[in-house]
This record gives sequence, C-alpha cells and structure tokens, in this order.
Amino acid sequence: MVTKRETPDQTSQAGTGAGGAAPAGSGGRRPRLLLLDGHSMAFRAFFALPVEKFGTSTGQSTNAVYGFASMLVKLLRDEEPTHIAVAWDLSGPTFRHEEYAEYKDGRSDTPPELPSQVPLTQDLMRLVGVANLSAPGFEADDVIATLAHQGGEAGMEVLIASGDRDAFQLITDSCTVLYPGKSLSDLRRMDPAAVEDKYGVPPERYRDLAALVGEKADNLPGVPGVGPKTAAKWITKYGSLDELVAHADEIPGKAGQNFRDHLDDVLRNQRLNRLATDVALDVDVRALGLGEADRTGIDALFDNLEFASNLRERLYSVIRLEDGAETAEAAPSEGFRVDLTVAGTGELASWITEHAAPDTAGSDTLTPTAPAGVAVDGTWGRGTGRVDALAISVPTGEAVFVDPTVLDPADTEALAAFLADPGRPKVVHEYKGALLALGAHGWTLGGVVSDTALAAYLVQPGQRRFDLADLCRRYLGRELEEASSGDQLTLDLGDGGDAGSGHQHLLAVRASATRDLFGVLSAELDKRGGTHLLHEVELPLVDVLARLERAGIAADTEYLEGLQGEFASAARSAVERAHEVVGHEFNLGSPKQLQQVLFEELGLPRTKRIKTGYTTDADALAWLAAQTDNELPAVLLHHRDQTKLRTTVEGLIKTVADDGRIHTTFNQTVAATGRLSSTEPNLQNIPVRTDVGRRIRRAFVVGEGFDELLTADYSQIELRIMAHLSGEQALIEAFDSGYDFHAQMAAQVFDVEVEQVDGEARSKIKAMSYGLAYGLSVYGLSQQLGIAPEEAKRLMENYFAEFGGVRDYLDSVVEEARRVGYTETILGRRRYLPDLTSDNRQRREMAERMALNAPIQGSAADIIKVAMLRVDAALTEGGFSSRVLLQVHDELVVEIAPGEREEVENLVTRHMGSAYDLRVPLAVSVGSGHNWHDAAH
Repeated sequence: MVTKRETPDQTSQAGTGAGGAAPAGSGGRRPRLLLLDGHSMAFRAFFALPVEKFGTSTGQSTNAVYGFASMLVKLLRDEEPTHIAVAWDLSGPTFRHEEYAEYKDGRSDTPPELPSQVPLTQDLMRLVGVANLSAPGFEADDVIATLAHQGGEAGMEVLIASGDRDAFQLITDSCTVLYPGKSLSDLRRMDPAAVEDKYGVPPERYRDLAALVGEKADNLPGVPGVGPKTAAKWITKYGSLDELVAHADEIPGKAGQNFRDHLDDVLRNQRLNRLATDVALDVDVRALGLGEADRTGIDALFDNLEFASNLRERLYSVIRLEDGAETAEAAPSEGFRVDLTVAGTGELASWITEHAAPDTAGSDTLTPTAPAGVAVDGTWGRGTGRVDALAISVPTGEAVFVDPTVLDPADTEALAAFLADPGRPKVVHEYKGALLALGAHGWTLGGVVSDTALAAYLVQPGQRRFDLADLCRRYLGRELEEASSGDQLTLDLGDGGDAGSGHQHLLAVRASATRDLFGVLSAELDKRGGTHLLHEVELPLVDVLARLERAGIAADTEYLEGLQGEFASAARSAVERAHEVVGHEFNLGSPKQLQQVLFEELGLPRTKRIKTGYTTDADALAWLAAQTDNELPAVLLHHRDQTKLRTTVEGLIKTVADDGRIHTTFNQTVAATGRLSSTEPNLQNIPVRTDVGRRIRRAFVVGEGFDELLTADYSQIELRIMAHLSGEQALIEAFDSGYDFHAQMAAQVFDVEVEQVDGEARSKIKAMSYGLAYGLSVYGLSQQLGIAPEEAKRLMENYFAEFGGVRDYLDSVVEEARRVGYTETILGRRRYLPDLTSDNRQRREMAERMALNAPIQGSAADIIKVAMLRVDAALTEGGFSSRVLLQVHDELVVEIAPGEREEVENLVTRHMGSAYDLRVPLAVSVGSGHNWHDAAH
C-alpha cells in the first residue's frame, strides 16, 4: 500500500525547512529531494550498533531505530533537503519473483531482533514529518526510481541514500547516490565520475555490468569467471550489453564461451536489474516537503524506547516542530521572569530581608503554592559536592545571583538561615545534588516542597531524561539555554560582569524556570494521583539517600587488589590454554580471528549468521560448548568471565575514596518501575548467586568504630505482591504452608507430594513464578529453561490450571490498563501506556509487557522505599549510632554500632515487615558479619 500524508506544497510554503534551508520558491534555491531506502538503512543501522547495548527494560531491541534516527539527523543537517521520503519494501512477492521464482533466495535469515524495529522506525518517520512510501508488487528501489525520475522532471536535485548498488543506474548530473562507507556516519557521494572511476563504466551502463557479474544478494548468477573489470572492458569496447550480445560470437577464450553459455541468465539479470520509473504512487513528488513534527509523539516514542542521550535534541535541531517558527526563532531563556541582582559583598542579607523574609505576617509571597526557586551551580556525586554559585528567584520576578566567595559574615548567616528554614518553601531541580553540594559547604537545605526532576519522573516515569531544559520545552513551551554538562553549570564568574548578563543571568533563569515548572508539574501530579508519593515517599527519601551516599561503605582495598590480580592471572591462563588448544597464537578479543579459528580451522558448527560472518557472542559460545567436545568455546567463555570480573574489581578500586570507603550514587529517576539504581560504582550489578560474586562482596567490610554489618531483605517479595494483588487463594496458602514455597508450588503443579519435588521441578516453577511477575512469554520461558516451546507452553498451562487467579489477574492488568491508560502500584504510582491501544503490533506488545511488569516491580519498589524511611526515622528518633549504608534491590545494609546489634535488628525487622499490609506476611531475612558476604543469610 502507499502511505500518504497531507503536506502542503513546499514550493509555496513560507518558513524554513530542515537545517534552516529555504524551501523551493523562497529565496530561489533549487529544490533538493532526499530519498531514503528504508530497509537498507535499517539493516545498516542494525549491524553498525551492537544490539545487546541498545534495548529497553522490556526486551525491545532499539539499535536499528537509534542508528536510523542518527543517520537521518546527519542527512538533514548536512544535505538540507527541501523534500524527503522513505521507501520501504513490502513482504509480498514483486514482479521480479513472477519472472524468476528464485529471486533473492538464499539470503541470510533476518536477525530476529530487527523486524520489530522496522514499524517503530516507520512510526518515527511519520512523527518527524517524513512520508513512508511503498507499493505492492514493487521494491523500495522502484519507488525511489519513480520519485527520482519525477524529481528530475520537476527540476529538483535528487539525493538517494541507499546501500543497494542497483541505485547507481539512476545517477545523473542532477542525481547522486549517498552510498555507505566504513562507519555509520560515512556516506560516499557517488556521482557519474565516481561510478566510472570505480567500475569503469558510466552509470547508465552499470545495469549492464551488474547483469554480467551477477548479484549474489539477489540470487542472480553472473557469467562464471567474469568479474567487474572484464565486464567493464567488454561494455566499453561494444558500448552496451545489447551490442555485446549482438557480437557474442566475437568474444574469445573461455570467458567468451561462458558468456555464450549463460546468455539467458545475463539477459534475465538485465531485465530484473532494471528499476521501474513508472510505479503508480498516490503522492506527487512536490508534496513531499518535510512536514511539521509531532513533538509530543516523538517524546513518547523516545521515552518508550528509553533513549538516554542527546539524540532527541539533535533531531529537534533539524526538523520543523509543530510550534513552528516561534520556537525555532525564540532566543534561549526568553519568557522567564527575572529581575536580577548580582549580590556584592554586604548586599545579600538586605536582599533576602526585602525579598525572601520568613512569612510571619501571613503574606502568601512564599507559600507552598509559590515557593522560591533555588538553582545551585557546582559539582556533586560520590557523597560530596562543591558550590560555585547559586541563584534565588522569588514569585515577584526578582532574583539574586550569589558568589559564595564574596560574602561577608552577615551575608553568609542570612543565606544559611534562608536555605535551612523549613518555613520558607523552596523548589529545586535535582534536590539530592543540591543537598550534597550545599552540605559540603556547611549549609543545610530545608523547606523543599518539590524537586522538579522527581515531580516530572512521577508524571512520566517512562521518560529517560529529566534535565531542566527538556522539561521547560515539554511543559512550558520555552527554550532554556543548555548547561555545559547536564544540569551542573560551569560558570565563568569573571570580575562580576554586568548584572543580568552571561552565566549569572542563566543561573537566575534556571531558578526562575524551576519555580515556573513547579506549578505546572504540581497540577499534573494532582491529576495523576502522585502528589502523596512525591511528598510522603520520594522527597523524604532524597535526604536519606544523601546521607547514605555521604556515609559510603568501607572497602578492603588490599583484598580487592588481590582479587584483581587473581582474575587477571586467570584471564592470562585462559589465553595460554586457548593458544595451546588451537596450536598457535591469536587475539581472543577479535571476532574476525575467532571466526577463522572456530569455523575455518577447527570446523565447528556454524552459529547465527551476521553481517561479518558468524556470531561469536556468549550465547553462541555456550551453544558450541554444549554441541561439541572441543574445549575452546568453554575456554573462551572463561576468559571473558575473568576479564569482566577483573574490570569490575578495577572499577571498584578506582572508586575507593580517601576515607577508605566507596560512595555510590543512588538514582531515583532512572527505572520506570520506581526502583532505585546505583552508579559510580553500580553496586546493584554485583552478582550474589555466584561464588565469584559473593567473593567480591567480601571486599565490602564494616568500618572503623562499628562492630559488624547487618543485612535485611525481603523474601520472595514479588511473588508475595502477586499473591496480594491477584487474591489467588492457592498461592496465598502456599506461603502459609510452612514448606519451601517453590517446592510447595511445584507439588501442586506436578500433582506430587512436596517431598517428591526434585531440584529440576522446583527450578522450573521458580523460573515460572518470577517470570510471570516480569511478563514472561512462552518463548521466553523456553529460552530461560532450555526446553522446547511446546513443553514451556504445557508447563505454563499446568501452572495456570492450578493458579487460575494469577492468570486472571495478569489478563485483567492489561485490560484495565488499556481501559484507563495506565497501570498503578499499591501506593498509586502510575505508569501511563498510550501504546496499549496502538495499531502498531510491536508498540502495543511492548506496552503490554510494561503493563504486566510495572505493578508488581513498582509495588516492590514502593515497599522498600517506605521501609527505608521508617528504618531511618526509627534509628534517628532512637538515638542510635547505627546507620543504613546501602539499598540494593530488596535488601538494606546497616552498619551496626557497638552494643546496638539486638535492638537494631529488631527495629529493622519490625519496620521492614510492617511497611505495607499484604494478604501474606512480608517476610524479612536478617544476617550479620564482618563483611557483606558473611552478613548474607
């Protein structure tokens, strides 16, 4: 079918096109038509970016979409087209198959991670304002050829972005092919001279050359023994393939005889190679101007795809947005109300008294509905920070810029009192960063009624970025000048400069923008039922997390260095053993050399076909190890494991601070389900179920002045939440049975006594139970257990036959979310999923997996956060010296002060166990020891 889009004729439209280029008719510039070969670009993007590094939390691969979007940005920026379209292949046969049934037979299977990305890429093109075109019975090349022909007749300059050499026959003085080079961003301009230089024939004769040589990708055999040079020599001598055929008897030697013997193949190739220029398309080439982009739709798609980069901003810089010229032409930071004072020595105290005094007279100037905005410039992380400057903006529009180095004692006292006063409400962006930076300066921050990053996260938890500039665009429709790095500015304070200018003005604008966002986001939170989560859970947790980061956890550096050496030695030994097995040295980190050794020299079974040959990833090596008796695949896997462990330990050593402790950074706005994450270093990815992972945990030890570490975690919390939410009585009874939970479940599913359940049956039911909490499919279960899909299906059917309430709950979750548009946790944490009603199957299924995943994981996140708050408050109120150090998944790590073990253990167990009243008890397991490993239970 032909996908049409209503777009006004760009030759008469005012405004600017992509990259600021004037459309045809405005300024006299010749129209430029850019035609993209959709599947060609998607394949190139897929193989250029590692699929394992581009994917969503629900398992949707995204490398092709990301790469395609990146190439689009580059093309729009560099080529500045006035008209653009993407041509796509359809799945049905074409006229070429009707003539030659074997056309394109033998092509490598499409990677399974790619097909689901094509509709997502097409959605992105539609949202950007680019037409998606296709035609039944024809290939994308034919659609491109037709549009190129029409564009040429309309006087356009034509550019074709394609990796298919068949497009070379379209090249003229006004039509250029942008052909892939070595990297994703490398495109070679193939004009008539470039084609003739490379192939020895002009573009109009390239089809003749291809007919002689053949095309393996299309399963079009050429003349044996005839390569491009011989074909070019013949065509040059006789002028064309037609003339060559007429003089076939004159071609000497074996090559000539082969040509005559395969003449029918050559003539067929010539017919099939010809691109159709007369495809019936329901769109005129002059109507293919770049349309207005749907910013809301792009934001939603990028959020669903979890793109955490500046790709969105790069894309916005080269497309036409719905808010049109006003946004594009607006100067950064316009529209924010700022009357700036740059406070000199002795001037800040009086400004605070005049503009930000405590609300003692009942004035509503600084009520919670109209707080002061505070913006802090500096650095923060790993439990500390630095303040370089700050700005305060009040609702009347006045703002003050503060350089801490010029404050006198009265100014410092007034500022400290303002910042700490809980009676003077404030709103900040990235509250924890401000706490750490100000805390390192000796200041406290009280009265914070909102963190705009946290508020935006609760409004749209699927978003991946919550920087202030992006939020201003989304919610205020205003452009905020970007900071130099994230939201932490680097200010050139100079000699004070002019009031209201430069970076001083920018910081004041950010304070004003934060305050303006507060009102909009507060209203959104009220509509979405998230106000109580912000004020009762997320904001109070910021202070707790800041203290956890400041405290850090002690590390045994000597032990870590020993582990590092051990893993490095094991990796070297694996290299030596691999060389012994093969009989010569080779680079274990080179996929090309691995392919040569595994599949050519050793003749091992071929793995999945990829662009560069056959994959040698971890799954492939594990498969080879199971399929063959050759030792090498297992040695290679061991080498990779030891290398990865060495890298992990090296990373930990580098993060040990001068106080001998590791200060990780906790993130509240990364996981869409509400879970906390950890970075620099990531302490949540240290494996706990492997012996090596447990050995790494031994490096985390009790600090000086404390007796031991205590760990407390929830037992099977996701399954307990599933029992609570589903109300499945058999599941509830399994928890209350007194038996091992998974064994009891297995006994019911397999209809045996609990004592008869073996380890394999227990493992299958455990995988099933946890998998369902994460939206596991039949195929996913079969892959996880290494069983056939039919067996996985039977296992799932038996499970649901015994626990029908679970199936009914899972079905109802998706249907209810489809009806209301969101899922909800036990504390009301919502995740809006508009794609549940999408016509795009891939996007709809991705949203369905999110709908299954969010309530259970999100409720677990809610419960552990409430538990943290209660445990921390109880420790503080009880005057204990013991302190919480880490939260890792469903586990708390507490450092126990001398003489406090029994009381603190009871306190932790009681408050964790009562964090939420489920239909089944919240079981808490506790252990203690000198290090994190020994404290396990």
